[in-house]
Amino acid sequence: MNSYTKLFKNSIIFAIGNLGSKLVSILLVPLYTYYLSTGEYGTVDLIITTTNMLVPVVSLSMAEASLRFAMDKSVDKKSTITNAIYIAVMGLLLSLIAFPILSYLNVFGEYLALFYGYLFFNIVDIILAQYLRGIGYSRAFAANGIILTLSTGLLNILFIVNFGMGVNGYLISLILANLISIIYLAFNIRFWEAFNLKLLDKELQKELIKYSIPLIPNSLMWSAINSSSRYFILFFIGVQANGLFAVASKIPLVINIASQIFSQAWQISAIEEAESNTSKDFYTNIFKYLSVAMFLSVSLVLLILKPLFGFAFSSDYYMAWQSTPFLLLGAVFSSFSNILGATYIANKQTIGVFRTSIWGGLLSLVANAVLIPTVGLAGAGVSSCMSFGLMFYLRFKDTQKFNNMKINWKVFNGSLGIVLVQTLVLF
Repeated sequence: MNSYTKLFKNSIIFAIGNLGSKLVSILLVPLYTYYLSTGEYGTVDLIITTTNMLVPVVSLSMAEASLRFAMDKSVDKKSTITNAIYIAVMGLLLSLIAFPILSYLNVFGEYLALFYGYLFFNIVDIILAQYLRGIGYSRAFAANGIILTLSTGLLNILFIVNFGMGVNGYLISLILANLISIIYLAFNIRFWEAFNLKLLDKELQKELIKYSIPLIPNSLMWSAINSSSRYFILFFIGVQANGLFAVASKIPLVINIASQIFSQAWQISAIEEAESNTSKDFYTNIFKYLSVAMFLSVSLVLLILKPLFGFAFSSDYYMAWQSTPFLLLGAVFSSFSNILGATYIANKQTIGVFRTSIWGGLLSLVANAVLIPTVGLAGAGVSSCMSFGLMFYLRFKDTQKFNNMKINWKVFNGSLGIVLVQTLVLF
């Protein structure tokens, strides 16, 4: 099986596992907007955003390490999952020290315990899922995506609609969905056989941590770009505006879903092709096809953007559309950055991921601080677009030293120009 065929096959598998589940996530957004106030939805979004930011810090990015080392033929797979889980659990236990402090400061108020519960189960779930993908169980990994999201959707309906539990119901449904996913993953990897404390190895732990440490600030900077907007919006505009931005952020899911599906398959191909003599042509061709598909998708979404907001969401959320065109472009540049980021991981050059992410994160913070007070929600979208755009450009330049991928800049800039003209027309 050649590289293109294998990438296509894995993309189809992950698409089957993700499209149905992601579609459910999108369809649930109107439910949230009708059963949660803008303030409640803003609170939920803030908790989830904070959790996503803390996962790599608390777990020392063991999910990424478990994927990469599980694919390394020179490392025992059972030792990989045992030591990765051990490191993550130690991090979780250490994080409990902050609980009384956060409780005293009233961070997340009555939702603090549920926040910790979601953080714990989310970390375990992600590590097991990435390990499953690393050992080649692509179909089981895809099936888990369906199970996780359908569980979340059904439990959301049960706790939010039927029981009317609001934010508490939303968080409880996430925790229970993660638990269901963990049980499924544990059976697939035969966790009772794979995890063995006798396999704890300090040298392997050092290797795992050495590999994953540069990925932690990378994840933080990635979260800073994706999520810091929420905190600036909360400070400068208010929690209701954060609820509007949360809805605006759901539209780029159309782009993000396609990107995430492809990235799952691409990471595997990038690692396998890292030592190949044809990697340059492979990377160049894949990026060419991906960029055309991404820009075309954005263009099509912009054509129906305003009618979509008027039809799908409560009228209270309509003005959120103003952030969406820029968030869509941000999602495109994020996808391009992910493609290049996988080449760093394949070559175990994770320090490059860190360097480029730092610059993107810093630009995000500065742009948010300047643009959100000036132009409101649209400023948050512009900040995302600028930050991911810078990260993509820096990664392209930096990765030339080991993959030498080529880009047809005339076609690329022409496509970008068309999308920008469409955005101007919308305004």
